[in-house]
Formats: sequence, structure tokens, C-alpha cells
Amino acid sequence: MTLGQRSQPQAPAGRDAASFGSAEIFMKAESTPPKAPRTAAFIFVFTTVVLDMLALGIIVPVLPKLIVSFVSGDTARAAEYYGIFATAWALMQFIFAPVLGALSDRFGRRPVILISNFGLGLDYVLMALAPTLAWLFVGRMISGITSASFSTASAYIADVTPPEKRASRFGMLGAAFGIGFVLGPALGGVLGGVNARLPFWVAAGLSLANACYGIFVLPESLPVERRAKFNWRRANPLGALKLLRSHPELFGLASVNFIGSIAHEVLPSVFVLYAGYRYGWDAKTVGLTLAGVGVCTALVQGGLVRKVVPRFGERRALLAGLCFGAAGLVVYGLAETGRIFWIGVPLMALWGIAGPAALGLMSRRVSVSEQGQLQGANSSLRGVAGLFAPGLFTITFATFIGARSSWHLPGAPFLLAAALLLMAAVVAHRVTRQR
Repeated sequence: MTLGQRSQPQAPAGRDAASFGSAEIFMKAESTPPKAPRTAAFIFVFTTVVLDMLALGIIVPVLPKLIVSFVSGDTARAAEYYGIFATAWALMQFIFAPVLGALSDRFGRRPVILISNFGLGLDYVLMALAPTLAWLFVGRMISGITSASFSTASAYIADVTPPEKRASRFGMLGAAFGIGFVLGPALGGVLGGVNARLPFWVAAGLSLANACYGIFVLPESLPVERRAKFNWRRANPLGALKLLRSHPELFGLASVNFIGSIAHEVLPSVFVLYAGYRYGWDAKTVGLTLAGVGVCTALVQGGLVRKVVPRFGERRALLAGLCFGAAGLVVYGLAETGRIFWIGVPLMALWGIAGPAALGLMSRRVSVSEQGQLQGANSSLRGVAGLFAPGLFTITFATFIGARSSWHLPGAPFLLAAALLLMAAVVAHRVTRQR
């Protein structure tokens, strides 16, 4: 990172960053392009994230079953393969999120977002037609690559949004995740009841339709004069992470996000096993509870963030969100009954205030030409967390419910996650106290 990159000219005050959009379909961008409404650009990016998460969620209920069909119904082997699939997907996210972020800094956000959408749609077609487990595995790896474009979507939002409003817009992207989390698996379960491969076709249709729509409505947000040269030293995961060390507060906030990403993995890692073991919940109750988590998260990130952050500031919102998340996880871990567990759901949802606030603070610390690299580095950190955090929490769960355990504590994974969030809150307090 050079001083020249940090001192690049800023857009004139009041001028819409999205007005730098391109009139060409993919790659071309003019220095004085026609204006485009900032709100319309945000709506498209929001819709892109919703559809991407919906498409990803649709295949969740059927992918394990499809793997089972390839291994002659051997559930144990299927579970092993499914774990390999999940690890490979996270690894692709780790490797390619900074690559796509750096490419968007060089060529603009528009081509990266659209090409990723087309690639994701065609990848779902590949998985729908996969004749062997190997083909399905290749498709899953490609899905990890193309889904890494979320970092570019976040950079787009940073381009077209004033710094003081970025936290609320990042919160809306979080709400898009929540919507996809609620609707995707439910729709996938219904479609999978008709045919195991039908959800893949529907996911392909959603991604391709959104990409086609974007060709006509998505303007470019990063003008030519603000773009950075592409080089592999910035684009590889380790090189991208160097950006996070360029400023003490930026590195501290990245550490907060990383610790939070580890803690966040506790729910997908052990919740189903925990709920069945401790409360005797069936699949329907588990599904409804997860839907409730998604709804509460979407309400917080889509509505509450834009009211809380401007009123209390990004620093206070970050600290409050982390503390609420820790409180919700403690309730999860200590709840003796399912009804008490549900009390923790809205508390846990308030954790959603922290992420957008942290991203808002971080986006202020880098130049316009580095927003893609910043979001790619953040995605890489989430990928690292996704590689080892599930094992951390499943081993903790197994240890504290095992016959050899001297302290029977099924909620130990959630209490561990709560401790991590409190650690993140301490770090956040220290690195932002001089703001």
C-alpha cells in the first residue's frame, strides 16, 4: 500500500458516487458517465445478496441427500464427504474473496458482481446435472469461488454511501443474509420433496435472472481514476491481510471481526445436535427456531441498525452489540428448557448491530481504491474461521457430554462462544477508545 493510494482525490461533496456508473454492459467505464440513482444501485446490490443467499440456502436441505445417493445410501460415508465439501467451500472463500476484491478495485465493481452472478448460476446447472460425486465436488468448489463476490458487494456499498451512513447500509446487507437464511432452506425442503435436483435448477434460475437484470440496471460505482493496479501481492489472502495491519485501529477491528466470526460458527456447528440432545426437539421445531433466529436478525440489521448507529455512534453500537451477543449465548448455554432458550433469540439477534458498526469504522480507514481489498480481507478472515471453528465447537460439545466428562455441561460450546465475544468487546473497547 502506497501513500499515493491513500491520497487519491475524493468525489465532490454531495455528488452521487454511483453516478460514475458505466453505460457499457461489462468492462467499459467512462470518466464522466451518466448519473444513476444511488438508491436504485443499492436496491440491486441488496437484491443480489438476497438471491445469492436464497440460492445457497435452497440447496442446504438437499445437498446431503444427493451425496448419500452417490455413496449407495451409506450415511456415515456421506457425512464424511459432506464435511470435506464444507471445508473445500470455506477454503475457496478464503482464497478467492481477496482476489475478487482486488479485481474489483482494478476493473470496477460492476463486472465482478455480474460475472460472479453468471458463474454462480452456471455452477448450479453443473451441480444439477452432476453425474458423479467428483463433479458435484467440483461444482461446490466453484460455488465457493463465485459466492466470494459478497466482498465486492460490500465494497460497492462503501463506494455509493457516505461514511456516516455505511453502517446502516452494511446492516441492510446483513438483513439480506437473514432473509435468505429464512426462506432458502424452507423453499429447498419443499422443492427437494419433489426432486432432489430441482432446488439446483431453481437456484440457477434465480442467479442467472438476477445477472441478466443487473446488466441493464447496475451502474459502475468506481471511476477509472480511482482504481488501483492489480497485483498478486495484494490479491492473495496473506497479501490482502497486510492491509489490515496498515493502521492500528484497522488491525484491532479486524481482530474483533475474526473473533466474532469464530463465535458465530457455534450455531451452525452444534445447534441441531444440542437441541435434540438437551430439549428433544424434532426437525420441525429446530427449523422453526432457526427461522425465528433469521427473522430477528433481519429485523435488527435491516431496521434497528440504521436507528441505533446514528444515535449512539459506531463505537458504542459495536460494544453494545458484542455484549448483547454474549448475553444471548449465555442464555443458550444455560437454558434448562426450550422456552428459556427462546428468550436468548432476541438477545442474540442484537449482536447484529456490531458487524455493520465495525465495517463502518473500518471503511473509514482505507482509501476508495482499497475498499474491495478491505472487504476481501474480511471475507478471508471469515473463511479462516469457517475452517477450524466448527471443529472447535463440536469437540467441546462432545467433551462435555461424554461419559468421561467430570462436568456434564451440554451448553459449553455456547458459553465458550460467549467468552470469545466478551474478549472481542475488550479488544474493541481498547482499539476505539481514542476515536
